[in-house]
Amino acid sequence: MPLGQPSSAVYIQNVPAGSHSSQPRTPTLVTLHPVALFSILDHYLRRMETQERVIGTLLGVRNDSGEVEVRSSYAVVHKETAELVAVDMEYHRTMYELHHRVHPREVIIGWYSTGSNLDTYSALIQNFYTQETGQHPAIHIALNTGVEEGQQPGVKAYVSSPVGVHPKPENCVFVPVPCEFRFHDAERSGLDLLTSESSSPLSDLETLAESLKTVSSMLDRVLGYVRSVLSGEVKGDPAVGRYLMDTFGADTGELEKGGFRDSLQDTLMVSYLAELVRSQAEVSSRLALVTAS
Repeated sequence: MPLGQPSSAVYIQNVPAGSHSSQPRTPTLVTLHPVALFSILDHYLRRMETQERVIGTLLGVRNDSGEVEVRSSYAVVHKETAELVAVDMEYHRTMYELHHRVHPREVIIGWYSTGSNLDTYSALIQNFYTQETGQHPAIHIALNTGVEEGQQPGVKAYVSSPVGVHPKPENCVFVPVPCEFRFHDAERSGLDLLTSESSSPLSDLETLAESLKTVSSMLDRVLGYVRSVLSGEVKGDPAVGRYLMDTFGADTGELEKGGFRDSLQDTLMVSYLAELVRSQAEVSSRLALVTAS
């Protein structure tokens, strides 16, 4: 009904039944892959000296459970001053079209920025990406590089919610969303190399040795936990127990038949052949030099 006298009351419209299914669902979890993270860091390192922060587009997939998976990203040209903020939308859409040809499943899910400052300009950029994501809420990843004094490095994820009786693009509140770093098993060796002190890639045998040390350390931790539970020092977790039963209850027939030994012999043979080819190439190059002289 209409409001008679001027007041601070807010008119709330009743939502018809059955229309809730069309409402955008707030993500329950945001997972960030290493490729996207390294792309953001590379963009930050290549920024101009006058830029305080960089922004870009996040690409990934969504599932029915509300989880958003950030798989990749690309930089977006933008200009930010005390008076205005401008984003090169044509460049942004061209980059997305090129990326979509290679990865047709990945769609725009939001944007990223470096630093932890969420201001009016962030709200305007969030409003732009909300239009790009359609019926889904746009995800904002804020990466704090930790280069500023008193700031700790870290990653946070947000979604926006409008504020006010008559919401405006520059008026919104950023609501935190759970965010975690996730990578596949095939990417573990590359991440271990990047986080290690070694500046050169490890050989196959060195990689195998490091993997065996890691597995041995994990088995020692599991064995220590099981002994603590059996002795009554620690209360057992049913979820951990079921996970251990599923893991160690797997079929070990291939291992008993010598599958691991055969795989190890294949690895050693490949390493030996690689060294042999390298030696042959070096001998051939030296013979060519002697013949030429």
